[in-house]
Amino acid sequence: MEMKDLVAALLILNGLFGADTERVSVSVMEGDSVTLNTGVQTNQQYEILWYFNGIRIARIKRDLSVICTDVQCNNDTERFRDRLKLDHQTGSLTITNTRNTDTGEYILYISRNPSDSEKIFSVAVHGVPAAERDEVKRKTVKEGESVTLDPDVIRQANDLMTWYFNDTRLAEINGELSKICTDDQCTERFRDRLKLDHQTGSLTITHTRNTDSGVYQLRINSFSIRRRRSITIVKSFRVSVIAVPDSALSAGTIAGISFAVVVVAVLMIIAGARIKEKCC
Repeated sequence: MEMKDLVAALLILNGLFGADTERVSVSVMEGDSVTLNTGVQTNQQYEILWYFNGIRIARIKRDLSVICTDVQCNNDTERFRDRLKLDHQTGSLTITNTRNTDTGEYILYISRNPSDSEKIFSVAVHGVPAAERDEVKRKTVKEGESVTLDPDVIRQANDLMTWYFNDTRLAEINGELSKICTDDQCTERFRDRLKLDHQTGSLTITHTRNTDSGVYQLRINSFSIRRRRSITIVKSFRVSVIAVPDSALSAGTIAGISFAVVVVAVLMIIAGARIKEKCC
């Protein structure tokens, strides 16, 4: 048995019989992100280790000399490639673009004085039925133009509609309430460039940039009376923002440049004539 497997086994046993072990259950829809919070600050010189199925997937050393996730910690770990984010301040672990295979127990081991502690997260990832998922709609615009992502649905009064771009939540409509950019990452990227239609749920991006290209996803959580259960409808939009080349100048810009060149030429002629008068 390898050392990492032995450590993981000891952690599990300690979690089963240790009084200090805290258990947390987390449920998430497939494709969403989930954050497993440590509840500590790494500036308190804690060593933090994360395990999944006996494999170490993240680590922060006490002196912060080593901070790694997934393949950075284990060269043979491919399950979470590019889908793990480790908060350097708290040690909290975020799993992005979750999959059904991410379901299981995540063990957090915190080494600190005077005692160590463990925390076990039971994560359940629920799949979205194919019948409830729409095909990806494609939108292409030139940089600087606006683009509207229209879900083309009839919004019900109690529907929860949430817009995402990659792992960033952009907007949300919950009953009569609506929010746009509630976190710093969204505010920084889309500052004053998002408009939300409360009636239809449509999202408009103004003054588009090349960095706005990507997949936008709308999740609609609705209660179906016919099925007598809550259903999730997913609408996906692939937006391509075409950059305008620097050489592609407008007619007005070209006219302005031409006028400036003419003015400079006239001034040079006048200056040359004055110099000639003085010297001759």
